[in-house]
Amino acid sequence: MATEQIRQMVNFILQEAHEKANEIRVKTEHDFNLEKQTLVHEAKLAIQDEFAKKEKDRDIQERIARSAEIGECRVKKMKIRDELLQTLISEAGAKCGMVARGQNYPHLLQKLIVQGLIKIEENDITVFCRKEDVSVISQILPAAIAEYIDIIERESGVKLTPNVKLNADRNKDLPESSYGGVMLTAINGKIVLDNTMASRLMLVYEELLPAIRAILFPEEE
Repeated sequence: MATEQIRQMVNFILQEAHEKANEIRVKTEHDFNLEKQTLVHEAKLAIQDEFAKKEKDRDIQERIARSAEIGECRVKKMKIRDELLQTLISEAGAKCGMVARGQNYPHLLQKLIVQGLIKIEENDITVFCRKEDVSVISQILPAAIAEYIDIIERESGVKLTPNVKLNADRNKDLPESSYGGVMLTAINGKIVLDNTMASRLMLVYEELLPAIRAILFPEEE
């Protein structure tokens, strides 16, 4: 009887042990699977974050590259346009040079001198010109001064006696790039009135630049 009871107790203990072991195994497997799922999920999230970061970085780099390419194209485009406009100015300057070789050039020089004298409003004035225009200026200067005096007297009733002289220093003659015309100075060069062909060309160019751009680069409109 005692032996039977002992055997039953042993069996009970063994049964409890098996059940406890099975419970521990089940719980361990559950915890392991849960931990594994958590690790896998976190790994997936990390991979997704890394992929998203790389995609974002790649997108940023592509945008930077596109922006740099667009900027480079704009610079090239602006450079080509500037070169075209400079060519236009050079060609127009060459046409001005043709005017300076025409038969009406002395008359034009006289009018430019008269206009300069009216604008500068000074009594002692020096006229500068290109070396090749010195002889022409010397011939027409008296007539230009007389015309200036006549205009002022007619408009204001005042008869002026201006002291207008031609520059005598050939080293200070205007360059060929002036395309002709004259430059007037007063008060030892403190006042300068540029009435050269180049100066007038640039005035016309700046005034007409919007229209010129519209003709040459209509896509900007």
